[in-house]
Amino acid sequence: MIATLFVAAARKCLSVGRKYLSIPLSLDVAVQVLAVDLGLKPALLYDINSSSAEQVQQYLITLQSAQLVSRSLVTLVVSGNIFIVNLAMVKANLEQLLDRSSVAVIDVCHSLEKPSITDALSGDLKSMTQDLLAILSGFAQLSEVEKPLYIGEQSEKWNLCTLFGILLGYPVTYWFDQNKSFENCLAMTPLTVTTASVTWQAGSEGHRCCLYSFSVPAALHEATQSALEEWTVSLQERFQQQTVLKDLSVCKSVVTLPSVCL
Repeated sequence: MIATLFVAAARKCLSVGRKYLSIPLSLDVAVQVLAVDLGLKPALLYDINSSSAEQVQQYLITLQSAQLVSRSLVTLVVSGNIFIVNLAMVKANLEQLLDRSSVAVIDVCHSLEKPSITDALSGDLKSMTQDLLAILSGFAQLSEVEKPLYIGEQSEKWNLCTLFGILLGYPVTYWFDQNKSFENCLAMTPLTVTTASVTWQAGSEGHRCCLYSFSVPAALHEATQSALEEWTVSLQERFQQQTVLKDLSVCKSVVTLPSVCL
């Protein structure tokens, strides 16, 4: 059974000390990795436990050796944060962003009275996107990838909040001037949260998993509607091109929080 192989790989490679991943968490990782491999999402931020990048890489190699996922998946480490990425999809997204600003960028600087749309390709944002694309393009030329790709000093000046939104394939991402403050103006701001979930038939029962979860200030709904609609249509089209995951559901809810950590 395929699900059993995924669980065994997770419990073997991703354990920390004597603590193994539970079966539900192992299945969550499996669904997320399958979604990245199928092109339903460009990357997965691995933050389930404190497994090292080398452990995550070994997990990928185990799955690839068993032909459960393709060789297109690689382990990327940015400032200590571990990602499993679909290299081709991430590169295509970065190229698209540079070509036509396909992601809405929202300025949430602490000094602002309310969030506002900012230029996606201004200054540091464009430089960060170009730098990352160049790094990944060089990495993609390697014939065999056996080790994680570490991005060290180059990422020290990058706004990781913005970068993560881009890497994870969100249609909107937040930005703030980190040279002035890491705080933001989202406290008590109504946020529309979009989630996308799927089901994987793991054995006799289906395992439900959330693939995406991101927020947009409700007041900026109209300003970001085009990017959100394009993202939804694209996700639905990609979902219809595969048969592994079922029952795609995209839902929205509104939340207001006393503080928001980015």
